[in-house]
Amino acid sequence: MTKITNPIGVITDSFRLPVREALVKAKEVGADGVQIYAVKGEMDPANLSQAERKELRSYIDSLGLHISALVGDLGGHGFQDKQANPEKVEKSKRILDLALDLGTNVVTTHIGIVPHEQNEIFYTMQQACEELSQYANSLGAHFAIETGPEPSAHLKSFLDTLTGTGVAVNFDPANMVMVTGDDPVQGVYTLKDYIVHTHVKDGVRLREVDPRDVYGMLGYEPMTHEKIAEMATSGPFKEVPLGEGKVDFDAYFQALADIGYKGYLTIEREVGDTPETDIRKAVEFIKSYR
Repeated sequence: MTKITNPIGVITDSFRLPVREALVKAKEVGADGVQIYAVKGEMDPANLSQAERKELRSYIDSLGLHISALVGDLGGHGFQDKQANPEKVEKSKRILDLALDLGTNVVTTHIGIVPHEQNEIFYTMQQACEELSQYANSLGAHFAIETGPEPSAHLKSFLDTLTGTGVAVNFDPANMVMVTGDDPVQGVYTLKDYIVHTHVKDGVRLREVDPRDVYGMLGYEPMTHEKIAEMATSGPFKEVPLGEGKVDFDAYFQALADIGYKGYLTIEREVGDTPETDIRKAVEFIKSYR
């Protein structure tokens, strides 16, 4: 069995509790760090003064936790809509500023499905991502795209058109298994130069599904987390507790070790009636590799 030393993270929203209660729970279940949504409500960058950011960081430090990343996923059609992009790019930058104030240099996001043909949508996404990449590069930071909407080789070919690694990868093996049927282990090697954050999640694919029906696309319904959670319980794929799905964690963790990835393994649990129990088991599952 692969021996791993990576820190373990938890997405606080997975507990379905207010932020500070979720932070305490994360510590209780044995996590080293947390990933926090920073799009709306109390964590919206517009709602946090410098003093409040300092106080929140101090509180997280007092729990002995670190922030592995912020979630800056603005939903909708990602960066496919030229009209919506200026506002979304600006908000994304403010989320990255907040991340740096809170002690992390990673913001994870979905950008929309990258088209296979270099059409208007492709160039619209490329333009927005290039602006984000240059901003992140200037700060030594990353916007990390979550894997799943397209095969890893295609995502790499898109990332290769951008400057530096300001736009990088948040690797989620379960999304690949559940939606595109892509091999996450091979995906780690393919995307090795871009992986700055990972999720630990498991799932099964019950039947083929058009990624556009899951992640949305211009002309399709926009992506929402509620829609994905519904699909993951009663749709074409199923999110399941770690070790019960089709992600080969022995090989996945070995691949991450092979590429020298030392960052967070962050637990995401989007479905199920007992999130705390599932997250606790997930922490134990990862610790069994230590």
